Amino acid sequence: MRDEILTYIEMCGRESLSLQKGMNFFPPPRPSVVLMSQRAGSPYDDELSEDGTLLLYEGHDVRRTAGVDPKRVDQPWESSPGHPSENGKFAAAANDLDPPLVRVYEKLKPGIWTDRGLFKLVGSDFVHKPTEGRKVFKFRLLVTETESATSPFSFPSEHMRVIPSWVKQEVFKRDEGRCVLCGSTDQLHFDHELPFSRGGVSVLPENIRILCARHNLQKGARIE
Repeated sequence: MRDEILTYIEMCGRESLSLQKGMNFFPPPRPSVVLMSQRAGSPYDDELSEDGTLLLYEGHDVRRTAGVDPKRVDQPWESSPGHPSENGKFAAAANDLDPPLVRVYEKLKPGIWTDRGLFKLVGSDFVHKPTEGRKVFKFRLLVTETESATSPFSFPSEHMRVIPSWVKQEVFKRDEGRCVLCGSTDQLHFDHELPFSRGGVSVLPENIRILCARHNLQKGARIE
């Protein structure tokens, strides 16, 4: 669920997968999975638009081996001769007439992640990266307004309530990773204090807080 806060173990359980790779391609209809980070020191340059709707996701490097610096060689199209790498699988899928869905998880801190929701893989480029003197993949992913791979797909409207990365980082630190109403650390979500439907904004930390599932549901019931 978009804006849910998960431990690494919970995230792996949700996907029924040991997420040791940052890129995990699955043939549709199952959504693929990518892990991203905009924290200082992150190994890849992932870029999320200010409104959180467009993700420019950098492909992944070759494995580090003796005498090979992964940051000095082009990112691989193949994992072995005749077998596409995850980069290659995503690049091929980006050319499909029906763009595949991708579930995006963002790292908040070691062991703690947030579900950014489902995105559509709408483009791919293999471009020169001047700062490293090599070629890397750049995948373009556009957030959807659906929460399920079986729901009708639609591109985001101007009213999308996506919470930017920097806001989530600041709120998680401020609220100390706990529900602000009961102190619970389980089943947490980022919540709009003034609901988006009533004019609340996503770009101000003052309007975002952490709630547990119970208090999130109670709030929803009161609003209805």
